[in-house]
Amino acid sequence: MSQHKIFLTGVVLSLVTGAPCASHAADPAPTPKKAAKAGDKEKVERGKYLVKIAGCNDCHTAGYMANVGKVDEKQWLMGDVMGWRGPWGTTYAPNLRLYFDKITEDQWLKVARTVEFRPPMPWFALRDMTDADLRAIHAYAKSLGPAGNPAPAYLPPDKEPKQPYAQFPSPPPKK
Repeated sequence: MSQHKIFLTGVVLSLVTGAPCASHAADPAPTPKKAAKAGDKEKVERGKYLVKIAGCNDCHTAGYMANVGKVDEKQWLMGDVMGWRGPWGTTYAPNLRLYFDKITEDQWLKVARTVEFRPPMPWFALRDMTDADLRAIHAYAKSLGPAGNPAPAYLPPDKEPKQPYAQFPSPPPKK
């Protein structure tokens, strides 16, 4: 088997066997708030749809990939203790419910259009979204309400993270 296949097999096994963080599972989360107007409800529903299809839950919801998307919506977007380690260091998917609770739609649009996050966050995909889509994601995350705990802090490349984490290989040398 090639190194690439071995690596991917290891990542999948790590994701499948990794249990969600106990603090996330035990933390009671509020149910989604009701939208005040029909337009708000449509915007929130659009945001929920985008969060699902854009893969936000894959990293920002503990156990989502391992449970093939079968995680109660009350637990969505609360971040994870699963680390993503590579040449950049180790990153953790932040708790978006706490994050979005502290920023306005306009602030979110500015972040989505300008910031380049560390891997594996596909920041470039945010730039391809329309303003309406980004606003819908913000509205949906806000509708869930703040819940959960902050994710672990970023670790530089020379620091060994605690388990669980996925190890990304170094990029191939440039020719």
